[in-house]
Order: sequence, then C-alpha cells, then structure tokens
Amino acid sequence: MNKRGLFAVPYVIWMGLFVVAPILIMLVYAFSTAGGGFTLDNFLGMGDYLSVFGRSFYLALIATLVCLLIGYPMSYWMAREGARFQKVAMLLIMLPMWMNFLLRTYSWMSILENNGLINQFFRAIGLLDALGVDHIQMIRTPGAVVLGMVYNYLPFMILPIYSVIVKLDRSLLEAAADLGASAGQVFRKVILPLSLPGVVSGVTMVFVPSVSTFAISRLLGGGTQMMLGDLIEQQFLGGAYDPQLGAAISMVMMAIVVVCMTVMNHFGEGEEQAVML
Repeated sequence: MNKRGLFAVPYVIWMGLFVVAPILIMLVYAFSTAGGGFTLDNFLGMGDYLSVFGRSFYLALIATLVCLLIGYPMSYWMAREGARFQKVAMLLIMLPMWMNFLLRTYSWMSILENNGLINQFFRAIGLLDALGVDHIQMIRTPGAVVLGMVYNYLPFMILPIYSVIVKLDRSLLEAAADLGASAGQVFRKVILPLSLPGVVSGVTMVFVPSVSTFAISRLLGGGTQMMLGDLIEQQFLGGAYDPQLGAAISMVMMAIVVVCMTVMNHFGEGEEQAVML
C-alpha cells in the first residue's frame, strides 16, 4: 500500500463505523420484526402517516423557496459591493450560527408565543383591542415552523450563491453591456445562468435539513405540526416505541432525499454545461 492509501485508512475506518454501519443497522431493523424475523409490514404500515410525509415536504419546500427569494437578492447585493462591506455582511450572516441551534429556536418561542414580544407590541399600540382579540396566534402554526427553518437555514442558501456570483468574470458582464444588453438582460442571460450551480447547492443544503428537522417543528409547532423527524424520534424514544417502523421511515426518507439531491445536482450540471456551450 502506498502512502496515499495509508492516509486514507483512518477516513475509511471512520466512514465504516459512523456512516456505513448505522445504515446497515437501520436496514436490518427496517426489514425485521420485533422477534428478528423478515417482514415488509414496516413499510406497509407507513401508509398511516402519509399526511406527515406530505406536511414535511410541503413545509420544507415553502421554507426553501422563501430562503431562495431572500437569499438570492442578498447574495447578489453582497457580491456587487466592496470587499469591506462583504466581510461585514458575512460576519453578520454567520454570527447567529455561532449560537446553539436550540437556543436560537427557543428565542423565537419567546418572540412568537401568545404573550411574547410581538403580541406585547401589538397590545401596546392597541392593535389587539382594535381586532377584538387577546392575542394573535403565531406559535404552534405551520408559519412558525417555516419561519424557524428559514431563520436557521438561510445562511446555507446565501453562502453558496454568493460564492458563485462573487467569482463571476466581470469581463463577461462588460462584454454583454458593450453588445447592447440592458441591465435586466445581463442578469437574465449571463448572471442567472452562471449562478445556477450555487442556487442548486443552496436549495439542496436548505431542503434536506428542512424536510428532516424535528427540533424546530416540535418547539415552534408545539406538537401540532408533526414532521418526519418528529415521527422517527417518536418511534425510537417516544411512547409509541417501534424502532422497526422508525427504521423503515428513516430508510424511505433517506431514499427520497437522495433522489431529490441527484435530480437537483443533475439539473445544475446540465445548466452549467449549457452555459459553457
């Protein structure tokens, strides 16, 4: 074995112990009964939870679209500013991520709850009295879950897009302008196609954790907006203890996520090749 192969040994051992082995264990659980026999009933039993699958992908898709609508203009704006501004903006984007994920989510609970900061502000300005209500229900709603996902995962949309746009060859933009293209045409025909690989990366990095989240949906959804992560946790740790069903759901979700990632990556490669041609 050469030196390059020796350096790869720790990586292979790590991947085998902490990636391959857990997946194999989940496969065994997914296709077995509590007594250890082979069965497909675990997959057939998932039909009772189709609404959870639908809610998970629906909310994750909304959160991803919102992140894209916010993240792309912000990335484009950052890339067009000077280096000093970019450093400050990058610091402000990354700063919340230095705080624990659960603490960030708990902070939104205090903001959105029925007696939280927003409702207190509305009460102080007389809006709640004008509406004839004691509070506006914001927490324990799908909107609160989407808000939590957008807040936590927005940097994962901004950073890939920004890293692509900031590296664009300025001579291409100048050439397009010299050939008579307007600012809108330069964006639509040059900047947008060339930035699609960053968009695909950002969409993947936001959609995958959003569809499998459980802390955000449990804390901001208050147990009323169960998603796949909550369902899997319930099967392994909750009162409905059924690790075989939980493993089957995990494997199906993993397969769906892999398919989505493959499709998005293929789309990004196709767009990049089309631009190069």
